[in-house]
Amino acid sequence: MQIEDTAISGVKILTAPRFADRRGFFAEWFNRDKLKQAGLDLDFCQDNLSLSTQAGTLRGLHFQLPPAAQAKLVGVIRGRIFDVAVDLRRGSPTYRQHVAAELSGDRGNQMLVPAGFAHGFCTLEPDSLVFYKVSTPYSAPHDSGINWNDPSLGIDWPVKEASAVLSEKDAKLPFLADTDLPFRYTD
Repeated sequence: MQIEDTAISGVKILTAPRFADRRGFFAEWFNRDKLKQAGLDLDFCQDNLSLSTQAGTLRGLHFQLPPAAQAKLVGVIRGRIFDVAVDLRRGSPTYRQHVAAELSGDRGNQMLVPAGFAHGFCTLEPDSLVFYKVSTPYSAPHDSGINWNDPSLGIDWPVKEASAVLSEKDAKLPFLADTDLPFRYTD
């Protein structure tokens, strides 16, 4: 497993080696022991699957509030996405900054998004199938988010606001300045 650091501490890009032959390939998508050996001691408890039938579908920016805050390991089974993690931890040297990466089924790369970050993605191809593990079960009372197009975040999304395919819920999410976030940075 190749593990790359990003510009924000804690956010990682993971790529599993693929073993290909005439039938296709085999890859080890997740191995808790190998991640633990690399210093990533994560306990995932739920797997989620998201199919977006249209390119330009935007999901996010989502997070769960404590005590149900989630770390996520996000990958693409089919298609391509523009994946984003935004640091929401007050006191962090990278507070309000983001990391973006293209994840694809062809490359098999994944993004590790720690708790205390907002996460979202935009599909770059139709029928993109996204698979992600979370460290805490979904909790409706703790479900929250910020507006994907908040100008204070400076995210260069690959879709214009007028053509983004959004859920009603995501379209109404508040801007970061209008939220009171409980996340705190600790070394």
